[in-house]
Amino acid sequence: MVVALAAVTLIWFQPQKLFYDDRVDESLPTAAAGETPAADGGGAVITVAPPEPVDLAAGTFVSREHETFGTARVVRLPDGQVVVRLEGFETSNGPALHVYLSQNPATGEEAAFDEQFVDLGPLKGNVGDQNYVVPAGVDPTGYTSVVIWCDRFDAAFGAADLGPATMA
Repeated sequence: MVVALAAVTLIWFQPQKLFYDDRVDESLPTAAAGETPAADGGGAVITVAPPEPVDLAAGTFVSREHETFGTARVVRLPDGQVVVRLEGFETSNGPALHVYLSQNPATGEEAAFDEQFVDLGPLKGNVGDQNYVVPAGVDPTGYTSVVIWCDRFDAAFGAADLGPATMA
């Protein structure tokens, strides 16, 4: 009986995850430089610099159930695709963690994070820079925050309010 209880605890709660980090180090996707024939038609080729990604929104994580640090950016890539990018990110490891776009503010009621949201997928790692594709047809500016959500325990590890991106 004790062995069965220990097995269920390890499988369901996954406390062992608190003792190690899953590190991710993804770069922001970029477009490759293109080549365009010269206007004179003489066979010359001009290398064209790719367009730059555009920040749509950004925010800094606040801790909720677990200490969480870093920045969330919503970025439109040159090909039109939109990603949520976590940078300088760090939180506790845990079971069934997901990245949500939510209409609940970062300091809002915990139960509201999973009411009006878009699940961008499982958290790739609890430490490091990472990208999450926003599904086509979803307007990310219609969401208030990015949330690290634990599906297993219905708890927000951390959240970042999204505000307009500042231009450098």
